[in-house]
Amino acid sequence: MTTHDIFAARGHQAFPTLTPAEIKRMQRFGSVKRYSDGERMFQAGLSTFGMHVVLKGKILVSRNDGLGNSAPIVEHGPGQFTGEVSQVAGRATLVNGHAVGDVEVLTIPPPSLRALLIAEAELGERIVRAMILRRVALIDSKAGGPVLVAAPGHPRLHLLQSWLSSNSHPHTVLDPQHDEQARALCARYAPQADDWPLVVCPDGSVKTNPSIVDLGRCLGTLPELDPDTVWDVIVVGAGPAGLATAVYAASEGLSVLALETRAYGGQAAASARIENYLGFPTGISGAALAGRAYVQSQKFGVEMAIPAPAGRLICGASPLLVEMCGSLTRLQARTVVLSCGARYRRPALAKLKQFEGRGVYYWASPLEANLCAAEEVVLVGGGNSAGQAAVYLAGHAAKVHMLIRRDSLASTMSSYLIERIEACPNIVLHAHSEIVALEGNDEDGLRQVHIHNSETGVESCHDVGHVFLLIGADPNTGWLSECGVELDGKGFIRTGFDVTTGAPSDQRAGLETSVPGVFAIGDVRANSTKRVAAAVGEGAAVASQIHAFLARTAAHANAAGAAATTTATAT
Repeated sequence: MTTHDIFAARGHQAFPTLTPAEIKRMQRFGSVKRYSDGERMFQAGLSTFGMHVVLKGKILVSRNDGLGNSAPIVEHGPGQFTGEVSQVAGRATLVNGHAVGDVEVLTIPPPSLRALLIAEAELGERIVRAMILRRVALIDSKAGGPVLVAAPGHPRLHLLQSWLSSNSHPHTVLDPQHDEQARALCARYAPQADDWPLVVCPDGSVKTNPSIVDLGRCLGTLPELDPDTVWDVIVVGAGPAGLATAVYAASEGLSVLALETRAYGGQAAASARIENYLGFPTGISGAALAGRAYVQSQKFGVEMAIPAPAGRLICGASPLLVEMCGSLTRLQARTVVLSCGARYRRPALAKLKQFEGRGVYYWASPLEANLCAAEEVVLVGGGNSAGQAAVYLAGHAAKVHMLIRRDSLASTMSSYLIERIEACPNIVLHAHSEIVALEGNDEDGLRQVHIHNSETGVESCHDVGHVFLLIGADPNTGWLSECGVELDGKGFIRTGFDVTTGAPSDQRAGLETSVPGVFAIGDVRANSTKRVAAAVGEGAAVASQIHAFLARTAAHANAAGAAATTTATAT
């Protein structure tokens, strides 16, 4: 849906006009500011303002791409307001704003905006809906966000695009062979082979071949984290379980920091459609569900850091310490929730690394689906994630070759997905089959796939340029080895009654690990139900267990303090 489409179809929701009575209720959350005609009120990539409610005059909002290009998006008049979801999170705006005439606004900064959304439920719902629709319009019209400059098919280009898309961040891609501004940029910076892609941040700064961390710093998704702050809860992993923990804990008054390695929503966000999640009879995409949960977490004041992989958990200290991967930064927390999920399994294939992002993918998002439009693809895997991906890709690809090692899908996939796969004429199931070789080159990427059938012994070669590997995942627990968190034989985290260490009197809460104050939920927990609904339920349940732990800790501290006072007095 483009900005024009939103105006036509949902303009009343994307750009509502507030009544005088509603604005009066909002006044206690902000202050009145005035701007002169033509004055810049906010600047893309730099300004964090929350929300401006127009009381007098107009605000012209325009797109900005960091290259100096600007085009009008919308003009807000009296009773209307500026802002989209980045402002709820306290991130820099993606657009420019200028005063048209003498302007008077009610400015509501991000912390006060979040308080408003909670205190004024009906009004808050309308504001959040408008901000979400505006972000959707920015994404679809590629207005705002960074500009990526590289030739199509560059492996690093796909990596950056995938990360941006997974985090619902608008961006633009320019090919220097066909775009004059991209050529001028290349002439100025003279990038060498290792400098691609070039990335122009919204504030106009240019980075050569940035890492995902560099991009996160550029866009504000990875804020500077104060090592002196002691959080009530640090959530490691922002999949469905981690997001649920963040929302429930923050809504109950706890300070929460969520650390995510790649993108909020985790592997669930890559699901084309989740059809058995309670309350969504027609299903909902994993990305849509994750996006709503992310905005909800921002509304309650959760601090989210992406990409922010945890590298080490230090349990001997009080508070607990989470050391960030790649740095010596140590973050302090009274409790830690491990919802770090799992890492995608990679088969032992020669040249696999060479073709990752250039024909080999571990999820099927719209970005990958567009790459393989009207082509044949190979998908490996027989679980629900693989089934959802196969059905989704079948709507874009000419044919989907689905490879499984077993003789059928019956024991690994939900029946409704099996029926849907059987009903898709362009999905071909290959039982007893696996990939044994990948062929291609650095210039063209993947070009051929060799498939072996273990039942017949026949090896076949297919001219395929896109392979999707959805063969499950292993628990992401290797970074916990120094902490003493007890694992089962497969590397999953034991909790509650499954914990075997400690005295019988040393009871653990149902989701608490062998280390007091450290909890585990979702797919990384031993004996968990690998379903989105179950993960969300555990996220909700762990919040109450955290409260109980903090209450016990405070009581013990008070008792110890009283005992020390009594001893000192007696002495």
